[in-house]
Amino acid sequence: MIGEVTSAAVKPVASFTRGFSYLLRAAKFLGKKPSLLKYLAIPFAINVLIFSLSVYFGLDLFQGMLETYAPSTDVWYGVILYYLAWTVAMLLTTVVVFFSFTVLGNLIASPFNELLSEHTEALQVGRPADERFSVGRFWKEGKHAIIVEVKKLSVFIVCMLLLFAINLIPGIGSIIYAVLAPIFTLFFLVVEYMAFVLMRKQLSFSEQRRYITKRPVLMTGYACGVFCLLAIPFLQFFCIPLAVVGATLLWCDFPRQEAE
Repeated sequence: MIGEVTSAAVKPVASFTRGFSYLLRAAKFLGKKPSLLKYLAIPFAINVLIFSLSVYFGLDLFQGMLETYAPSTDVWYGVILYYLAWTVAMLLTTVVVFFSFTVLGNLIASPFNELLSEHTEALQVGRPADERFSVGRFWKEGKHAIIVEVKKLSVFIVCMLLLFAINLIPGIGSIIYAVLAPIFTLFFLVVEYMAFVLMRKQLSFSEQRRYITKRPVLMTGYACGVFCLLAIPFLQFFCIPLAVVGATLLWCDFPRQEAE
């Protein structure tokens, strides 16, 4: 009886750890399959440019906010206000840089992520890709991928604004926000990157949701891995391709069952 309880307790931990490890597995997979790197080169270069521009304009925003809300003064409370404004300006600048980089990075990389996911699966299961690369196909599927990405990001922004509005409710609002915001963010990260393989399998959104929610601990571990990588400066550049490859490897390990 004790052994059964211990096994039941260990299984969720093992499932979470396995989900968390898929980004590391993706890095090892890319290291062993250099043929996939050509799908990373263009979006990586563009993302570096976007990040550099975001930092440049972010610093300009930061300096402007300091000059407006924290003018230099010699009085004691002016020093306190200066450092308070400095902290707020730094946080707002960080959010602007992170959000602009993430949104634009995902939009630009989305057509390449479709190809990356397809060829990752082909190499993992040992069969050729379903279709050979062509400019016409890339353009057609790229437009579709960008449209889908815009829709997903729009839903995410609307939901986060609603959660922010809930946060303004006196008393219980902040508690609800503190619980729902992390859960929604992790769920969005799973939907964001699993979609590249699930859409290729022609799963509807409801079927994608069932596939994800049937494996909650595994998916939570995967989402936490993506979130941690996004939070590490400069490693953010590698998050998108690693998340896509990791999601594809996860699918290969846990293909959809017809009974789902």
